[in-house]
Amino acid sequence: QVQLVESGGGLVQAGGSLRLSCAASGRTFSSYAMGWFRQAPGKEREFVAAISWSGASTYYADSVQGRFTISRDNAKNTVYLQMNSLKPEDTAVYYCAASQFYRNVFDSNMDYWGKGTLVTVSS
Repeated sequence: QVQLVESGGGLVQAGGSLRLSCAASGRTFSSYAMGWFRQAPGKEREFVAAISWSGASTYYADSVQGRFTISRDNAKNTVYLQMNSLKPEDTAVYYCAASQFYRNVFDSNMDYWGKGTLVTVSS
């Protein structure tokens, strides 16, 4: 069992930055691939970024490529999402999630989900 708790959301102006954190419980965190997803008001949840269990592999949605960076610290059981050059269209609830298989992240086929943190980008 893995429990995930996101933090770091808030209100930021367009062009600004935020860093989201996702703290995981359990001693097996380092064996899970992790992903960040988001859901904007009135829209379906979408994939944002993925990172393999070791951190060696990462992948991003086209909409955030070059602006967002996913990373993890397995010693701290935490995964991060650094978000730069934020745009109003990045406004959403951001969720972190864990999967035993890296390939499953791209299908949003995750084993565990956090409850999300709200990011609001004003124009």
